[in-house]
Amino acid sequence: MTSLQWERLPRPLPGQPLESKALISGVTESHRGAEEMQLKHVKTLLSPQDGAAKVTCMAWSHNNAKFAVCTVDRVVLLYDEHGERRDKFSTKPADAKYGKKSYMVKGMAFSPDSTKIAVGQTDNIIYVYKIGEDWGDKKVICNKFLQTSAVTCLLWPLENTIVFGLAEGKVRLANTKTNKSSTIYGTESYVVSLTSNVSGKGILSGHADGTIVRYFFDDEGSGESQGKLATHSCPPYALAWASSSIVAGGCDKKLVAYDREGQVIQTFDYSRDPSERELSVAATSPSGQSVVVGSHDRLRVLNWSIRRGLWEESRPKDIPNLYSITALAWKRDGSRLCAGTLCGGVEQFDCCLRRSVYKNKFEMTYVGPSQVIVKNLSSGTRVVLKSHYGYEVDEVKIMGKDRFLVAHTSDTLLLGDLATNRLSEVAWPGSGGNEKFFFENENICMIFNAGELTLVEYGNNEILGSVRTEFMNPHLISVRLNERRQRGTEDNKKLAYLIDMKTIAIVDLLSGYNLGLVTHDTKIDWLELNETGHKLLFRDKKLQLNLFDVSDGHKTTILNYCSYVQWVPGSDVVVAQNRSNLCVWYNIDSPERVTMFPLKGDIVELERSEGKTEVIVAEGVNTVSYTLDEGLIEFGTAMDDGDYYRAAAFLETLEMSSETEAMWKSLSKLALETKHLHIAERCFSALGDVAKARFLRDTNELADQTAEEFGGDGSRNYKVQARLAMLHRNYKLAEMIFLEQNAVTEAIMMYQELHMWDECIAVAEAKGHPELENLKRTYLQYLADSHQEEKAGDVREQEGDYVAAVNLYLRAGLPAKAARLCMGQEGLLLQPELIGRVTAALIKGEFYERAGDLLEKINNSRRALECYCKGFAFRKAVELARVAFPAEVVKLEESWGDYLVQQKQLDAAINHYIEAGCSVKAIEAALGARQWKKAIHILELQEPRTASDYYLKIAQHYSSVQEYELAEQLYIKAGRSKEAIDMYTQAGRWEQAHVLAVKCMNPEDVSVLYITQAKEQEKRGHYKEAERLYITVDEPDLAIAMYKRHNLHEDMIRLVTRYHPDLLMDTHLHLGKELEGGGRLREAEYHYLKAKDWKSTVNMYRAVDMWEEAHRVAKAHGGANAHKHVAYLWAKSLGGESAVKLLTKFSLLETAIDHATENCTFEFAFELARLAMKEKLPEIHLKSAMYLEDEGKFTEAEGEFIKAGKPKEAVLMYVHNQDWDAAQRVAELYDPDSVADVLAGQARFVFEQKDFQKAETFFLRAQRPELAVKYYKEAGMWSDAIRICKEYVPALLEQLQQEYEREGMKKGVGGAEAFLQQAREWEQAGEYARAVDCYLKVKDLDSPELMEKCWMKAAELSIKFLVPSRSLEVIHIVGPKLVSAGKHNAAADLYLNMSLIKEAIDAFIDGEEWNKAKRVAKELDSRYEQYVDEKYKDYLKDQGKVESLVGVDVVAALDMYADRGQWEKCIDIAGKQNYKVLHKYVALFATHLIKDGNWEKALALYVQHGSPANAQNFNIYKRIFTEMVNSAGMNCAEVYHAWANLRDMLHNLCENLVKSSEANSPAHQEFEHMMLIAHYYSTRSAAQGVPQLDVIAAKLCISLLRRTDLLPADKAFYEAGMAAKAMGWENSAFIFLNRFLDLVDAIEEGNLDALDHSDFQLTDIPFEVPLPAKQHIPAEKREEVREWVLAVSMDQRVEQVLPVDERGVYEASLVAVNSGIRSLPCVITGYPVLRNKIEFKQPGKAANKEDWNKFLIAIKTSHSPECQDVLKFISRWCGALPNTSFSFQ
Repeated sequence: MTSLQWERLPRPLPGQPLESKALISGVTESHRGAEEMQLKHVKTLLSPQDGAAKVTCMAWSHNNAKFAVCTVDRVVLLYDEHGERRDKFSTKPADAKYGKKSYMVKGMAFSPDSTKIAVGQTDNIIYVYKIGEDWGDKKVICNKFLQTSAVTCLLWPLENTIVFGLAEGKVRLANTKTNKSSTIYGTESYVVSLTSNVSGKGILSGHADGTIVRYFFDDEGSGESQGKLATHSCPPYALAWASSSIVAGGCDKKLVAYDREGQVIQTFDYSRDPSERELSVAATSPSGQSVVVGSHDRLRVLNWSIRRGLWEESRPKDIPNLYSITALAWKRDGSRLCAGTLCGGVEQFDCCLRRSVYKNKFEMTYVGPSQVIVKNLSSGTRVVLKSHYGYEVDEVKIMGKDRFLVAHTSDTLLLGDLATNRLSEVAWPGSGGNEKFFFENENICMIFNAGELTLVEYGNNEILGSVRTEFMNPHLISVRLNERRQRGTEDNKKLAYLIDMKTIAIVDLLSGYNLGLVTHDTKIDWLELNETGHKLLFRDKKLQLNLFDVSDGHKTTILNYCSYVQWVPGSDVVVAQNRSNLCVWYNIDSPERVTMFPLKGDIVELERSEGKTEVIVAEGVNTVSYTLDEGLIEFGTAMDDGDYYRAAAFLETLEMSSETEAMWKSLSKLALETKHLHIAERCFSALGDVAKARFLRDTNELADQTAEEFGGDGSRNYKVQARLAMLHRNYKLAEMIFLEQNAVTEAIMMYQELHMWDECIAVAEAKGHPELENLKRTYLQYLADSHQEEKAGDVREQEGDYVAAVNLYLRAGLPAKAARLCMGQEGLLLQPELIGRVTAALIKGEFYERAGDLLEKINNSRRALECYCKGFAFRKAVELARVAFPAEVVKLEESWGDYLVQQKQLDAAINHYIEAGCSVKAIEAALGARQWKKAIHILELQEPRTASDYYLKIAQHYSSVQEYELAEQLYIKAGRSKEAIDMYTQAGRWEQAHVLAVKCMNPEDVSVLYITQAKEQEKRGHYKEAERLYITVDEPDLAIAMYKRHNLHEDMIRLVTRYHPDLLMDTHLHLGKELEGGGRLREAEYHYLKAKDWKSTVNMYRAVDMWEEAHRVAKAHGGANAHKHVAYLWAKSLGGESAVKLLTKFSLLETAIDHATENCTFEFAFELARLAMKEKLPEIHLKSAMYLEDEGKFTEAEGEFIKAGKPKEAVLMYVHNQDWDAAQRVAELYDPDSVADVLAGQARFVFEQKDFQKAETFFLRAQRPELAVKYYKEAGMWSDAIRICKEYVPALLEQLQQEYEREGMKKGVGGAEAFLQQAREWEQAGEYARAVDCYLKVKDLDSPELMEKCWMKAAELSIKFLVPSRSLEVIHIVGPKLVSAGKHNAAADLYLNMSLIKEAIDAFIDGEEWNKAKRVAKELDSRYEQYVDEKYKDYLKDQGKVESLVGVDVVAALDMYADRGQWEKCIDIAGKQNYKVLHKYVALFATHLIKDGNWEKALALYVQHGSPANAQNFNIYKRIFTEMVNSAGMNCAEVYHAWANLRDMLHNLCENLVKSSEANSPAHQEFEHMMLIAHYYSTRSAAQGVPQLDVIAAKLCISLLRRTDLLPADKAFYEAGMAAKAMGWENSAFIFLNRFLDLVDAIEEGNLDALDHSDFQLTDIPFEVPLPAKQHIPAEKREEVREWVLAVSMDQRVEQVLPVDERGVYEASLVAVNSGIRSLPCVITGYPVLRNKIEFKQPGKAANKEDWNKFLIAIKTSHSPECQDVLKFISRWCGALPNTSFSFQ
């Protein structure tokens, strides 16, 4: 258990309750931005107890209606959404015999349907209780899941899926449907927490070892990984999975945020906060944007910043006396958070970012950036609006009669129906908020934006459809969504809309295909699909009602003058009004069948309810209802439901009418489609279709007979099926059915009955029917009897009897068909008589072109040409003439043109006339065809004389179509320039006319012409035309004069603006004066203002006493105060009471008085003030006095000042003029308080005259001694100032003294002398405190001796004469100054005088007087001896005096040597210390060497000093081993000593491990393996130096392969392969080197997945080895191996098998796979020791006798010291060597 679970709580004191109401509600968050979550306390659901009574778990239901709390007494309390307790039930133990207190509830969760609760308990069980939907329902256990260990946490994220964690580390799944549980994944660590993502499709588990594991039921396309996600620094009890990251916290008081792949993105460290405790629990908001973390007395809130992509922490909510929070539960809609505590309390908080009220009807609560709760204030209903993509929701709007929700995010649009609680979120890029929404359809929202209509179905998160249209009226759009279910159709969603005003498009919204396009000749103003989307009604502007059948694309007009139309709900019945008629189509499939009733009013509405359909009609003031025939409507419903028997029964009751007949037809069609044959027979009988009725009766009898004989459905009989196909005229299908049953004769009979002889004979031929020839003869006889010569001819032609066929075609009157056959058969062309008959028949029938073709085929060109001409086939005639009669081609072309002209094909005739050279005809044809450009092209090739008349005609055409430029060119070509000028004049294009006239006329004539025309226009009153003419000839002044003459001033000003802008202002002024003179003041005002001369306007109105107008103009166009000035002048002109009234009206009375005063019009001002504002009189007197003062009239000014009640101003006036007597007089008479000011002013005056005595007298008379002090001080007369201060104002003496001292400080040396002098004076006067202050203030940097003397003097005086506290202060000031001046002894003496031992010691230390410091510490206060020693050590360290430091602190000295890199010195001194110190620095030195890549020295270090069994050194030993085995160049005899050193070091280490606590540990075993490897390597190097031992070296290379888990695999296989190759063991070499190449490829690819282990299946060579980080063998060596392996494999001279021994297994394998027996390895070769073995004293050590003897003989013969060293090592390692005659001497 953690401390969190067993925390002891102090009992709250009496009167100290949990501050739930007063304190919690008072703890409000500072609103730092719209994105900050705010927690506000709402209520206490469960009161806390006095001691520990932990709330173990809590849960909210998915429907937000229930909240469950489980307390420490194992009772589940149920609350409603308002926090009221409504129910409770007790949990039960797994086994009653252990008692009710034998377990705790650790987890609880509601099912997704909110009707069940799962409870996880520590007694190894989960119960699922069914609690029902209503309060008080009986609680029953519906599932239970027994487990093998305690349940620690529990979730219920998905339907039937409970996820829980166990104490044994497993995370399991319980399926409530199958009542079985299974393990999702297992770990070895206690599950401390479980949480799910926002969608509930992924889970996270936190474990006691800090592991966080992620698992997905569905990753929702995110591609995120599963499994171990991260390792937290402590058990993550507080674990939350937000939408953007994962937050974890625990007992280390740190909150860590991980990204989706487990990388740390943020850390919040609260460990330095002394008030913080363990982070015990966390909860994520339903939107995933916020996380709340609970700890002791505190809730912390993290909000995800989308902009920054990080968590932002709000100010924590501290709640005293809440104690540790043990459970958190967030309501599913995000509006409430509940916190359970260790004391058993449950507190509820309101969570929101912000809250607002919309239209006083709805409350919007933003519980997260992407989640809003919308509450209807009247009904209390709530809807949760949430962005599934986590986007921030902008402002929410309620639209469409307060029923529909609309909200935007940055990338999506949220829509919802409050009535049905259907919500949608669709992708919606930012559109600037310009959308228009239409909510007429309850199932769909229509959105218009930028010419595009978008449809969104409520409850669907995909856009249903989007089309381009400009017509936003809902009456021009019809959408139908599954409004009436149809047979065989799951989804039916269709849209009809306008592409343009005359075109309707119908779209299938599911597939996106266009179902139809309706084009109409009139604008459409209404349209609507029926509920199935198969029919479309639309009405046009002419009030024509049209029906469009979507399935066959047929459009029908069904009503004219339609003023109302509507589909009857739930049916395909249409109701419409035509003037005074009610029209009803009960069967819209037959639109011609309409039922009509007379009406007197207009249809208002159509209502259908309770089996009754009524048309509501307004007849004047009354409303009348017309009831429709519900039976007929029900017929349509029965048809839609597929109940055809009910439909037929209903029709039986009706009399036959046009509507009934249409219904019978519809029923018959559907009955046939669905194979209800009896109903179809009845329908055709009712319709009088006897043939079909009889045919169906026979078919039904056949089906019934089959059913009686064979049982089953008789309609499945092939004959019945064939007859039905015949009924549908699908004869091929019937044939196929017959032939499938081999009923060939029946198929032939069918075609014979139908007289379909071709199909009949085709079937007989295909099946080889024996009656084929008879059938053919019968067919020909039938054709002859029925006079079908053409068909008979076709048959003869198919048979190849062409002459008979031709004769039959001629007999049938088909000469063209006969001619076609003749032309296709060369043999017939050789029969002149036959051809003659065919030609004669063609000419007789006037088939001239076909006759010509035939004659041309038999080379009769002349007759062919004649026939072509007669038949007007001029193309063929011309082609023939070009070959046979070239001279006639031109004539034929002309005839062809004449023919085309007769046929009114003038444009086609043009080219033929050109070919014939008939230019005039070609031109006339072009003109007749209105091919004007072609005519011009032809005319350009003609003589001008011929062309001119035609040019004139064409010019007149282009003039009429207003192509004036081209017409002008043509007129000129026709020599008619005058007509061109007239054309431009009539068109009002004076400029072009002028340009043309200038080209064609003299300038004077042009001007005269235009001016004359302009005057004519002026006479007619056409001034605009006249103006254009004047302007055209550059005479704007004449136009201006014209407008002036006719008083058209606006046009005059316009022309002046354009042609004389410099004269515009003058023109306006001139017109203004003229109009003013003429009394046209308003017009004059306009022009004055246009001239920006508003003052003239005002003066104009003033001159005629039109003050109102003047005031108006001034107010509108003058400055801010202009109108006030006019009002003032107006009032002044009136005077008296009238002026006052006027100014009062304009609220300008006070302003006018002020204005008069400022302008020195004091009489008018006094007049206004006396009449209306007497309170202004003093002010006017005052301003009058000031005016008189400025004028120098002081006596009169004095009187005015007195009247104004300002005698002081009079005094100041006289003072200013230095008339002191007058000032004294006025002050004494009227303002005695000013007398002193007068005297003071007089004193200042005489002071400035240097008459100090008199000035002092005046100041004292004025009782202003402080002024005397001030003036003396400013004059630098400090002694006089201090004298006056002492006598008259002693309170200021101290301040004055300080100012004097500061002045002295500023003066530097002079100031210092002054301070010194002052100090001596104070000392003589006995003012020692002040003397001390002055001595301390002396500052003379040029004379440090003087300053030191002053300091010492100050210290001396303070010690002698001042109180101890003040003395202490002075010593604390003087001491540091002396120390800084280098007077350490003096400072120390002073400190010692005051018993300041520590300060004295510091002074000696600063002066490096270490002996004195030690003596003082020793003699006066031994507590400081340690302090002095520490300071001395620090001093030696800082000074780098290591030698001295050794004697004081050897460890510090060693650290300094290490820091400086003086490792030899460091190791030397450490060696003189104890073993532990030595190996600490040996390890540091070795680490340093390894980092520098110098593992040899590190190895030598441990060889020299030994290898202690310290666990902290293990990594160093392993690193030395790893570096050595990975190094290049280590496979030779020269490196023996390096390998021997490694071997000896590891042997020493293993011996030490045996004696330590690490004996037989995994580390010990690993180092034993390393030592064995080092021994093999050293033995190999020794053997490589002796030629006789090559075999042993090779065997050692191969033995090392079984340790590739510790060695680089590629290097080991390379060395083994090359050794085997050198020994001639090619099989082994090939396998080893092939493996080496596989490893090379694996290293390049980065994984070992492709390795094939088949060669090593029966060996102890490991398969699972680490992938080497790099290639250990150079590229050229690798290529050599690759070539050798390739060459060997090509030669096929080796077998790819490893050698085996007597055991039948690989000879170097220690383990016999077949028996499992493990042999000892040979200490010389590493090969297994089988029979002839030599044993050593040490158990488990042996050698192969043969290899051992070979090794001993080699030593004897070679005397190799390396081999001798190997034997010595074996002796140490394995015990004494076996008896041998070999001597080491």
